[in-house]
Amino acid sequence: MTVLRTLGHAPLSARLGLGLIAIYLGAALLAPLLAPYGETEVVGDVWEASSRSALLGTDQLGRDLLSRLLYGARNTVGVALVATLLAFVVGVVGGSAAALVGGWVDSLFNWLVEVLLALPSLILALLLLSVLSPSVTTVVLVSALLSATRVFRLARALALDMTAVEFVELARLRGEGWWWVVRSEIVPNTYGPLLAELGLRFCFVFLFIGSLSFLGLGLQPPTADWGSMVRDNAGAMPFGLAAPFFPAAAIALLTVAVNLVVDWLAQTDAAHDRWS
Repeated sequence: MTVLRTLGHAPLSARLGLGLIAIYLGAALLAPLLAPYGETEVVGDVWEASSRSALLGTDQLGRDLLSRLLYGARNTVGVALVATLLAFVVGVVGGSAAALVGGWVDSLFNWLVEVLLALPSLILALLLLSVLSPSVTTVVLVSALLSATRVFRLARALALDMTAVEFVELARLRGEGWWWVVRSEIVPNTYGPLLAELGLRFCFVFLFIGSLSFLGLGLQPPTADWGSMVRDNAGAMPFGLAAPFFPAAAIALLTVAVNLVVDWLAQTDAAHDRWS
């Protein structure tokens, strides 16, 4: 009931963002049922215009663009979500542990994070993926590693602020371990900024994986992926065809939707802090 009451007071922009996210998730989960053709099925000639058999036309190999977009939602959004959640778990646990344990643990974690942050993310990812095979697993792990550094810094700052709070001090005086303190005291009392960071990290990872796929080191063909679909169909632009526009619009629209929800969460958390 509390969640429904909160959503009831959400602004129109946040509701629009949540609705778009729900549509994307539905498309990702129900792609095999919604797609008129298979993910790699050739249904016509190269870059055919919109027709009854192919509502959005065909791609550079004659595959149905609508089907590729739906399967791309499952692949691109799914991989980005897994990488974001993994980065979030590693970053929150690592940052909170560094703040609570302190000493050489904090110094070591901070040194590793600073080294990774000093290197350009895209160049480091390209280097790692060129050495490793650019499979789904390596794309997830590399994206999660680079995003976990940002989450680490936020989680560490929040945990350092919480260490001065009375109930955290009492828990530590009782002899509770750092994991119990993180799970029971820090995360429940800092979920606002953490949720906002989760949305921002998802946008970063989502666009990052799309960039990798556009450069040929993300999800590999014949897997449907929006980034690679933009690259593969870019040759249709001189002919005035909209084939590369559809995956690009899908990427942009989801990014805008997530940012609308993140802005609402940030404003809600700020108002809560103001009145608490």
